Amino acid sequence: MCRIAGIFNPREASLNYQITHMRDAMQHGGPDDAGIYLHPQLPLALGHRRLSLIDLSAAGHQPMHFEERGLTVVFNGEIYNYKELRSTLIHYGYTFRSDSDTEVILKAYAQWGVEAFEYFNGMFALAIWDNQRQQLVLARDHAGIKPLYYYLDGETLYFASEIRAFSACGKTFAENKKWKSAFLAFGHLPEPVTTLDAVVPLEKGTALVIQLPDLTVKKHRFFSWDFNPVLKSEEDALQLIRQTLDAAVERHLVSDAPLGLFLSGGIDSSLLTILAAKYIPDQLHTLSIIFQEQQFSEERFQQVVIEKTGARHRSFLVTRDIYNAQLSDAMQAMDQPSLDGINTYFISRYAREYGLKAVLSGLGADELFGGYPSFHNHRKIDLIRHMPDGLLKSLQHLPDHRMRKLSYAGINNAAAEYLVYRGIFTPLAIAALLDANEKEVLDNLEEISSHYDVGNLQNGNRVSWFETNFYMQNQLLKDSDYMSMWHGLEIRVPFLDKELMLMAAQIDPALKFSRELPKYLLVKSFENELPQAIWKRKKQGFTFPFEGWLKDNDYTKPNTSDEQRLYTAFRNRKVSWGRYWCALLMNRFSEKMVHAAA
Repeated sequence: MCRIAGIFNPREASLNYQITHMRDAMQHGGPDDAGIYLHPQLPLALGHRRLSLIDLSAAGHQPMHFEERGLTVVFNGEIYNYKELRSTLIHYGYTFRSDSDTEVILKAYAQWGVEAFEYFNGMFALAIWDNQRQQLVLARDHAGIKPLYYYLDGETLYFASEIRAFSACGKTFAENKKWKSAFLAFGHLPEPVTTLDAVVPLEKGTALVIQLPDLTVKKHRFFSWDFNPVLKSEEDALQLIRQTLDAAVERHLVSDAPLGLFLSGGIDSSLLTILAAKYIPDQLHTLSIIFQEQQFSEERFQQVVIEKTGARHRSFLVTRDIYNAQLSDAMQAMDQPSLDGINTYFISRYAREYGLKAVLSGLGADELFGGYPSFHNHRKIDLIRHMPDGLLKSLQHLPDHRMRKLSYAGINNAAAEYLVYRGIFTPLAIAALLDANEKEVLDNLEEISSHYDVGNLQNGNRVSWFETNFYMQNQLLKDSDYMSMWHGLEIRVPFLDKELMLMAAQIDPALKFSRELPKYLLVKSFENELPQAIWKRKKQGFTFPFEGWLKDNDYTKPNTSDEQRLYTAFRNRKVSWGRYWCALLMNRFSEKMVHAAA
């Protein structure tokens, strides 16, 4: 797990200086090693910072070269099936000087070109310079687990693992005037929106082939997550889930550095812990966050799993005072604004304090197997859509926000359909907060929606698509990446293993999304291993006692009249803490951007 950056700029004479500053703006994500590559003729520079997990020796240094074929790579991520690919490549006559997955990437590309990415099962964002073809290839994994942002204007190219790197390279990137509207609606920035104008994420499952020096571009789509519900036997589905998840966990445990698991006490993390115990029984480390506020504590459920697996467990207490002391640093860690990132900041901080360099997380299970309320509420939402447009629009004026966001049902696009479930502010409220008109907000929403095509999916698979492509993609995965890497920690997500995602998409939704129990098939598949106390409990998300803590924190006190109005409503329990926090975050992040530009 690492951080990467790159520049192609014929107008810049000091590429060494620029690439070094871009790279080192992300030093937290790669504290173990650093390197740069400067092309001898072209104005091309690549930068890398390393977090060593596989082959900890100097042989894993990057940028890594394959001189015989004129290839250079910078790579962020893990290829979990690299040993199998390595064996295949040896059969083709390749030799290896390291035990790293990075070298496997280079030689797989040498053998298969961009088609090589189809064979990778892992999480990755990478850049390969192909000197023979004079091509720079950028690629991002099948699920978009690892981030990769780029700016391309016809004359110059900049790319990096984090948006913060663009502010460090010496070039001025204009602020995206539409990010605030998007953030107030979603509570995150949905792709392709970033805070910088024309700086966009590479699409997941995609390779961008850029010809130098003229910067012509071709896109190569190497993965598409499509639903094909051919699996209609429950017994077959249960067997496949057992086999595929077990294999995914085993793959995700490959590491030459200390590795553990986040154990919340819920179904997903408990299941991963139980499966991991089969493969690393003597090295199974787990950790959790606990609170003095007992309504947020899951300690008793964690203890059930600890006793079953014999895990070496540590619980870390987060109090109001600790939260207050660390909030400023957590905001610095936040590469792009997000409502949920603070939770991941703390668990990542304590994982690193525990001595771990990688942890497994249960992220993805709810989206694939139906763990959210949206999987049961979509039938009610479908009925609401049949209400007259005028009535739906009028819902924006109701006092209850849960009713106000239903007004999104009157807007006919994919983004609005998602926002019916998870919207923060309505278009009318956003316009008021930004001193804009409602049409501008609606136009921005339509523009975002044009990048999302849900097709003709129905029922549970349609909800799964929305939760995966909006909430998980744009909020949970981004939070996990930048908050963990701020602490030099890698988060691995076995439920997003490529084989598991493909398998889940083949299960008939009538089986997969049972009304009996959230994640019914997942629980049923492991009913003999998973303690009943874990799956029979009421679902509890990984949440902090924010509502109480926000009322006593200097950092979150209101600074503007709009903030004061929302804060007063929040204190009077007329506005949820999430909506106040969203407006506050927007302003604080805007202030941070101004400071960074100065």
